Amino acid sequence: MTPRRPWHSFWEVVLCSGYPTQLALSGLARLAGLAPQAPEGTLSLTFVTLVSAADTVVLVGLILWLLRRRGESPRRVFLGRRPQHVEAGLGVILAPAVLCLIWFTLWLLRAVAPSLRTVPDNPFEALASSPGGAFVLLALAVVAGGVREEIQRAFLLHRFRADLGGAGWGLLATSLVFGLGHALQGWDAVVVTALLGAAWGTVYLARASITAGLVSHALANAAQVVVAHLR
Repeated sequence: MTPRRPWHSFWEVVLCSGYPTQLALSGLARLAGLAPQAPEGTLSLTFVTLVSAADTVVLVGLILWLLRRRGESPRRVFLGRRPQHVEAGLGVILAPAVLCLIWFTLWLLRAVAPSLRTVPDNPFEALASSPGGAFVLLALAVVAGGVREEIQRAFLLHRFRADLGGAGWGLLATSLVFGLGHALQGWDAVVVTALLGAAWGTVYLARASITAGLVSHALANAAQVVVAHLR
C-alpha cells in the first residue's frame, strides 16, 4: 500500500476536481475540429456529449486507479455497508425534496437578488428542445451528472476526511467547486448547485454511501431535462 501523505491527497483532489480533465478534453476536442458552439450560437450537443462522456470515463477510471493504488476498496468507499436497496429507496424519497430546493432557491434568489441571474436562459435547455437532444441530454444528466459527480464527490470527501483537514472542510470546498463548475448557467445557478453539493455531500457523509445521493441526483436531473423538453 502506498504510504498516505497529505500532499499526495492534495494533488489527487486537484486532479479529480473536474477542472483539469474537462479542460484537457475540451482542448483535445477543439484540436480535433469540434467547436463548443453550434453555428446558431447555442451550445453544440456533439461537443457537450463527447466531452462529458469522455470526462466521465477518464475521471471515474482515474478515481478507481487512485483508490486501488493505495489499497483502498472502491466498494467500501462508495457503497459502505448499508443495504443498497434501502439507500436507493431513500434516494427516490429525497428526489422531490431536491427539486423543491432547486425551484424554491431560484425563486428566492430572483426575488431578493435578481442581479445574480446573469444568464437569462439556461444554455443547456436549448439542447433538450428536440426529442433526440432531450434523450442524449437525459443520458448525460443521469450518467455524467448523477453517477460521475457523486463518485467524484465521495472520493474528494474521502480524501479530505482522511488527510486534508476533515470532512467539514471537504464539504465546504467540494460544494464551492461544484457550484462554480456551473457558472456557465449564471450566478444564481452557482448558488443553487453549491447548496445541492452541500446537501448531497452531507447525505454521503451521514450514510457512508453514494447511492441515495446518486439516485436523487439522477432523478432530479432527469426531471429538469423533461421539463425543459416540454416547455
